[in-house]
Amino acid sequence: MVMIAALAGMLGVLCTAEAAEKPVPTIYWMSVATQNQTIPGMPAGMPRGMFGMPGGGGPKRSLLLQMNSPMQIPAVPNELHDIPAGMNMGPSLPLVIPRQERAVREEYEQHEERFERERMRIKVYWGCGDTVRPGQPRIIDTASLSPAQIGQAMRGWSLSRQTPPAPGRMRIYAQWPNEQKVIEVPANASLVGQHFVHGNFSPDIRFAIDQAHDFLAPVEFTEVSGGLADSISFSWRMIPNSLGSFGMAMATTDEGGREMILWSSSESYGLGWQLMDYVSSPDVRRLVKDRVIMPSEQTSCRIPKGIFAAAQGAVLQFIAYGDDLHFGWPPKPKDPIWGVKVRSKSTGMLPLGMDMGNAGERRSQRSYDAPRDGNQPPPPPPPSSGYDSPPQQEQQEQRAAPPPPRGPGFGDVIRRGLFGF
Repeated sequence: MVMIAALAGMLGVLCTAEAAEKPVPTIYWMSVATQNQTIPGMPAGMPRGMFGMPGGGGPKRSLLLQMNSPMQIPAVPNELHDIPAGMNMGPSLPLVIPRQERAVREEYEQHEERFERERMRIKVYWGCGDTVRPGQPRIIDTASLSPAQIGQAMRGWSLSRQTPPAPGRMRIYAQWPNEQKVIEVPANASLVGQHFVHGNFSPDIRFAIDQAHDFLAPVEFTEVSGGLADSISFSWRMIPNSLGSFGMAMATTDEGGREMILWSSSESYGLGWQLMDYVSSPDVRRLVKDRVIMPSEQTSCRIPKGIFAAAQGAVLQFIAYGDDLHFGWPPKPKDPIWGVKVRSKSTGMLPLGMDMGNAGERRSQRSYDAPRDGNQPPPPPPPSSGYDSPPQQEQQEQRAAPPPPRGPGFGDVIRRGLFGF
């Protein structure tokens, strides 16, 4: 018995040592995005700012490279991602370890203890069609719901958690873009070809990207018709190599943004914000079957009549999902030394219920030509996308004293979740 116990103890020690020596793989993610905010019939070079849409004209491509490595930080870190010539960005992109700074918690975490429960009322609609379906809207009213009920109403669809490399997860976090090489991704950039990641804080990582996993084509709306009180029809060009698409529209009915209207293209209830970013390919395929995400071959949808009748403006956000690509070495091992994930999306934005032909002219005349006396401030331009442009914000800040500091309210959190600010 003593001998058996001794042997068991030795086996336990060996197993523990083996587990302790199990290598931690280097993790590398490529997040590939295409953005476009053009309007049907609007020339590509026309500034979108006159329609309340941020940014310059034309589709844009972006790339985020992120690495977590278990290695020790070398005295002089040097890591490169050699890229195909079709990227038109030079031979390589450097991966840089950001300078360590004291971690700062998010604003909403800093003020968690003095979170203010402001009144917020949200009308939620869903589904493509001419008319509002029975049982809609579902109303979320924070004044009449308990925190548990609010949490239940805000619950979305079940999604796999996206966990890209991040500071603090391993000894090393490195990324591009960075200050070492500042360059925009060209509009004609292509990821197709051989990729080689190498340096002094990762193993050599080699993989190839094919045409099916290149940058997705931009979202191009081909038609939009109907005023805010009407059934609004919109259509778009099919995006090759995408797995599916999703649209959601938003408007507010009061200046404080405390009454909100949300609509999504899903056939089932949900606020939609969680689908406006990268979603894993298995989740996309499942949600297409569940009729939450539209299939890739669908190229049109109608927002039911009257949903935004009480709003002064509304904005549609749209996303198409690419197919994820995974690599690992050694192939299908028990203990890989590195793993790569390439994920992609294409997004677009479209103002709704506007006369695109002369919206910019109306804004200019309203802002500068309207008669007024010297003591009367200029009237604000008509809202076009549910939120103020920077010039309008500056005018409002000059006319009104800043409010006393307060913790974030429920509406602040909702707006941040929907639009990322």
